[in-house]
Amino acid sequence: MAGRAARLVLLAGAAALASGSQGDREPVYRDCILQCEEQNCSGGALNHFRSRQPIYMSLAGWTCRDDCKYECMWVTVGLYLQEGHKVPQFHGKWPFSRFLFFQEPASAVASFLNGLASLVMLCRYRTFVPASSPMYHTCVAFAWVSLNAWFWSTVFHTRDTDLTEKMDYFCASTVILHSIYLCCVRTVGLQHPAVVSAFRALLLLMLTVHVSYLSLIRFDYGYNLVANMAIGLVNVVWWLAWCLWNQQRLPHVRKCMVVVLLLQGLSLLELLDFPPLFWVLDAHAIWHISTIPVHVLFFSFLEDDSLYLLKESEAKFKLD
Repeated sequence: MAGRAARLVLLAGAAALASGSQGDREPVYRDCILQCEEQNCSGGALNHFRSRQPIYMSLAGWTCRDDCKYECMWVTVGLYLQEGHKVPQFHGKWPFSRFLFFQEPASAVASFLNGLASLVMLCRYRTFVPASSPMYHTCVAFAWVSLNAWFWSTVFHTRDTDLTEKMDYFCASTVILHSIYLCCVRTVGLQHPAVVSAFRALLLLMLTVHVSYLSLIRFDYGYNLVANMAIGLVNVVWWLAWCLWNQQRLPHVRKCMVVVLLLQGLSLLELLDFPPLFWVLDAHAIWHISTIPVHVLFFSFLEDDSLYLLKESEAKFKLD
């Protein structure tokens, strides 16, 4: 839900600095890369590198140049620490200790666990909620959109490339827009289907324009930041207002309210930006880990609410 917006804001801020971090501006880092590439990334040396590179690394797309950047990053970090300086960032990110082909192991695993939690709760939802429930198909669609976003989040933290970065951003934006759509269906659409149909078309148009601009014209981090802050704010305010209005009449709505408030509170973890503990666990990874139970709680709310709506619709049918 809203937590994805907070995450996008922090990612956009980091990405905007990607080409101008302290570490990658260091002459020692740049000279190290040039020397490494000359020695290892051409001719027979390149063939030797490829022959000894583990198959999982080549399948994940790690090149000789990437390996040089990784090794030179640690050379630079070592010099900083040796001289008593703070750990620098490189290309907008803290230095992480690579595990197998995982570029950011903790965030990748946490993203995978978020996706796994969503999958488990989707299976539970489909088991306990009949397809005749008014919100059934909308909730199932939201679960699949969330699963797709967590898949690309896992891929992005495993291997950061232009493609995986864009897919992570776009899929996260899709989750926020679908959360707004979910809220619209729940608050307005059940009584006014025509309204929700028009609103769905508007959201699809917004997503298409957003992705097209960032993909075909230019990837503007500043615009992406503002756009996601705006839709994230709409998402939070709409859900929270509906929860406050209905908490007395519908006790299970309090779960949704807790989810909205928790995601906003937990997003503050991203502000505690610090070098990774043991070169693995940073604030972003901790934030990812903390959202796992929150997603379980939100799907629990969707299950309770769908069963309530089903019971309500069956009662109306009997009266008719």
